[in-house]
Amino acid sequence: MNKRVLVVAPHPDDETLGLGGTISKYFAQGDEVFVLVVSGHLPPLYSRGEYEKTVSEADLAFKILGVSKSKFLEIPATMVSNQPIHELNGKISNVVNEFHPHIVFCCYPDRHIDHRIVFDSVMVVTRPVGVGKDIEIVAAYETLSETHWNAPHIEPNFTPNWVVDISEHIGKKLEAMQCYESQIHNFPSPRSKGAAEALAKFRGTQAGFPYGEAMQIIRKLS
Repeated sequence: MNKRVLVVAPHPDDETLGLGGTISKYFAQGDEVFVLVVSGHLPPLYSRGEYEKTVSEADLAFKILGVSKSKFLEIPATMVSNQPIHELNGKISNVVNEFHPHIVFCCYPDRHIDHRIVFDSVMVVTRPVGVGKDIEIVAAYETLSETHWNAPHIEPNFTPNWVVDISEHIGKKLEAMQCYESQIHNFPSPRSKGAAEALAKFRGTQAGFPYGEAMQIIRKLS
């Protein structure tokens, strides 16, 4: 049976950095992938033009990866915590209820405040009640430039217990990353093609294959 896969990204490019290969793999298997982007480069910290540019970059990346549906909530970046929590939960819940996913991927609660707030909201929305009873897997992905900058043992440590083999899809991931011209930089920046490829090699070899993307499973139906 084909699966419905929901990826919740705090910002445009998080989905590609964390799950680009996995998204491409699900698409190749005939599954349906929905990317929900919670916030973006909006006023007052950024111009509307900067936001529109990242959205257009995201749309290009989505086409490469095989994303069939997407939604942008248009909450200003770094200001997700300013949203009343019931409103944020409601906006994410609406997508979960309408899409009825089998698998939900969310960001790990790392260095970025938006990531922590979005993670908390997804944990509420995906509880095993209502449509949440049909969610087979809830898992958190790592994001270069954020997850690996947590303070060890003071903040939560990303401890993956699932590595997806993306060996046949690493090319799509790196191609999609290049769409984010405004966000991706030259190596050794963590948001670079070289860093993403190096992490994928490391995660892959941890599990016995050339390239991988690591997740921390939060809940899994047997």
